[in-house]
Amino acid sequence: AAEEKHKNQEAETGSVIGGRGLDVRKDGVAREVVRMEREAVIPIIKPKLVMKLADLIEHEVDRNEFLKLCKKVEYTIRAWYLLQFDDLMQLYSLFDPVNGEKRLEQQNLTPEEIDTLEFNFMTYLFQIMEKSNFKLLSDEEYDVAQSGKYLLNLPIKVDESKLDKKLLTTYFKEHPHDNLPTFADKYIIFRRGIGFDRTTDYFVMEKVDVLISRVWRLLQRVTRIDRLFSKKPQSKSRNDIKKTDEIIEDTEEQELFVERIRLEKIELSIKNLMSKMTIQEPTFDRMIVVYRQAGMKAKPSRGIFVKHFKNIPMADMEIVLPEKKNPTLTPMDWVKFLISAVIGLVTLVGSLEMPKADVWVVIAIMSGVIGYCAKIYFTFQQNMTLYQNLITKSMYDKQLDSGKGTLLHLCDDVIQQEVKEVIISYYILMEQGKATIQDLDLHCEELIKEEFGAECNFDVHDAVKKLEKLGIVHRVKASRVCAVKVVACLFENRTCRLHLRTTLMECGL
Repeated sequence: AAEEKHKNQEAETGSVIGGRGLDVRKDGVAREVVRMEREAVIPIIKPKLVMKLADLIEHEVDRNEFLKLCKKVEYTIRAWYLLQFDDLMQLYSLFDPVNGEKRLEQQNLTPEEIDTLEFNFMTYLFQIMEKSNFKLLSDEEYDVAQSGKYLLNLPIKVDESKLDKKLLTTYFKEHPHDNLPTFADKYIIFRRGIGFDRTTDYFVMEKVDVLISRVWRLLQRVTRIDRLFSKKPQSKSRNDIKKTDEIIEDTEEQELFVERIRLEKIELSIKNLMSKMTIQEPTFDRMIVVYRQAGMKAKPSRGIFVKHFKNIPMADMEIVLPEKKNPTLTPMDWVKFLISAVIGLVTLVGSLEMPKADVWVVIAIMSGVIGYCAKIYFTFQQNMTLYQNLITKSMYDKQLDSGKGTLLHLCDDVIQQEVKEVIISYYILMEQGKATIQDLDLHCEELIKEEFGAECNFDVHDAVKKLEKLGIVHRVKASRVCAVKVVACLFENRTCRLHLRTTLMECGL
């Protein structure tokens, strides 16, 4: 366990789309970057956003009207989603793993009716995930995340026999999704946002494991054992990066790069092995796991688990997987076993070939070999206990909520994101008078960056739709460019514009 507490830093929200190793070295550790594309999440709390924009308005009358409009926009958007969110919570009450079974029995529903309600709940769930800018974790993103190690070094796998496959398999068959991961029949993982986690420690055992793994790989290359176990070359995937790949300076603005610093890339030197080092790993800012446990054939399980996590390191994302198996011996532990066994056998055979083999010497050698193997095994058991404590602590610290609490959080998050999109876009139109879709998108992103120091891929089309639905803007055709849609406020005078809009909304018009 690390001595220094993890330090999390907020970063631009993004979606993992690839990875690349760099030859740049600092403090004896090679750098590696993960390439991402920006998401549409606005990483600013609503009260701060509203007050900052209000402070930018010069006249007090305009400022008060703007604040009134912001409140009425939020009330209206909450009313839009009230029935949908109420249906979502009513449906989940039937599939809550704690009390859902009793409520289903009280309803006296047929299996076909229960299946229909399940699909309705999953449909609502995916809709709210999309509105809250969560995305399904793909195989490519999972491979990029798992291409390194961070604090969790034991192999962890899912016990698939304890997970239900019917629910998700049937749902995705009737509701196809693009780029589904291979594990989508058993569980699904939603992720949103990117951050950083840094840890500073001596990492004594981890450095020893790195050295042993490098020596083992060297022996494999020298003895050519690796050829016996090598697999056929696979075609290069999108996240496979060769040495010839470079980060192009004129990369699209929608992409960004986050850095990971791993012990696997450590330089072999006395200074690095004996001193403290700081490692860094990108994190998924939010992760939500949805799954169902396998039930009995006579009585299948109907409970649906929804668990919400925060700041999960990409390389250690196994901690959020459901129904994990107990870790087994690592390859390095098996290498230690084999090396100790070979040395013991060689010593034992050499002592037996002596003219006068001493029985006590043989017993001592055998006892030493057995004792060393036992020491390795019990050391592994101790390490496994430490890692299980790490997983338990991580789950306790990083799990935000589960079940109904997670759904309530998502419902509020959807409303907050929708309100912020409307407020930002309307503020720009209020200042500009009118703007094209492209200009509105650019000005909104510039406002977020200049005034709040954050970046996001502003969803301008969704914002305009809501503005039109609220009736506070209308579309007109551009006079010079054909077929280009333009967004414009109804009145050029800002005070009259705000006053009329708030008056109409008060009257329900």
